[in-house]
Amino acid sequence: GSNGTVVLEGVYGGRPVAVKRLVRAHHDVAIKEIKNLIASDQHPNIVRWFGVEHDLDFVYIALERCTCSLNDLIQLYSDSSVHERPTETLVQECKTENKVTLKYIDEDIELWKSNGCPSPQLLKIMRDVVSGLAHLHELGIIHRDIKPQNVLISNNRCLSAKLSDMGISKRLPDDMSSLGHHATGNGSSGWQAPEQLLHGRQTRAVDLFSLGCVLFFCITKGKHPFGCYFERDSNILNNRVDLFLVDHIPESVHLFSLLLDPDPEKRPKAQEVLQHPLFWSSEMRLSFLRDASDRVELEDRENESELLKALESIGAVAFGGKWGDKLDTPFIADMGRYRKYKFDCTRDLLRVIRNKLNHYRELPKELQGLLGSVPEGFDNYFTVRFPKLLIEVYKVMYIHCREDGPFQKYFTSTVA
Repeated sequence: GSNGTVVLEGVYGGRPVAVKRLVRAHHDVAIKEIKNLIASDQHPNIVRWFGVEHDLDFVYIALERCTCSLNDLIQLYSDSSVHERPTETLVQECKTENKVTLKYIDEDIELWKSNGCPSPQLLKIMRDVVSGLAHLHELGIIHRDIKPQNVLISNNRCLSAKLSDMGISKRLPDDMSSLGHHATGNGSSGWQAPEQLLHGRQTRAVDLFSLGCVLFFCITKGKHPFGCYFERDSNILNNRVDLFLVDHIPESVHLFSLLLDPDPEKRPKAQEVLQHPLFWSSEMRLSFLRDASDRVELEDRENESELLKALESIGAVAFGGKWGDKLDTPFIADMGRYRKYKFDCTRDLLRVIRNKLNHYRELPKELQGLLGSVPEGFDNYFTVRFPKLLIEVYKVMYIHCREDGPFQKYFTSTVA
């Protein structure tokens, strides 16, 4: 690594550890890393620090031993390896070494579903990265070198991700939000925010940009939103971003558009990312659509409110044409038994989802079989037919209702 860093296996205090050896000449780097690790390592998504020793030539930091890096994990489980650089190869690339690595990780791991979407396992790993970053930011620490190689994977009972390598991290001075224009140390090529590349003012937002690149890397089996290795820095500086590979997941397009915004002021905070719909369970997704329907039912139809206008304006994107055309005949027949719905109305689509969810147990068995079980099957039925509905409704409710009591749980994180 940088500064002549080598990582070795070792034992410290009777426990197996990873020993990070730094050249003594870079003692200041080691001291800073240790200080920031001590401040932050009581969090499950930050690598743990156990101790430090030194001799005439080196400083040795004893750290929690993990199984592999996020970079290794994604490449090992993706269909085809996509290396970080044309000249680089994985340490564990040869077949025999791959088997050694896989012995420490369950072989039945599924990181991607058959439809190309991230599995619950992968979403959990991605959320771990965000959670670790939110913890650092709460302590006033900017990591400044977030990349797949600096996220370590632990396999104690279940896979979890931990941020590591705090060598160039900086702790913000009290009550300050930025490091100024002369912060020393650079992140890694291809993973830095534009303001880092331009040696500008650095805030927590530099980590959010890098986070966007890392989460994209996870979902796309090792691809990068700014292209191949040699083009990335230039593309980052010129905002040439390509989200085509995640087009099939509208929630991720929305999140990456925010995280990779060239304007650091427009990027969300790490705590806000934790609450993003990309990470919602089926239960949370359905709960949100039901609450949204309940909320718009309170609006006066005669004097159309701003909320109703905004909601109806998303119809072309959310379902296009008439939403009834995308539903099965038995569903339409059952629906029409109780009331009439307008098939070009977003409000009515939300109402039918809410009504069938609330009265699911009373539905005919045939219809229950068609919709699938609650919550996963039911959520999937509507997501397949209206993939953009949730995120479009989310954007409307964020603007108009995020301060409302019932909606704060969707927009305000209480989890560190």
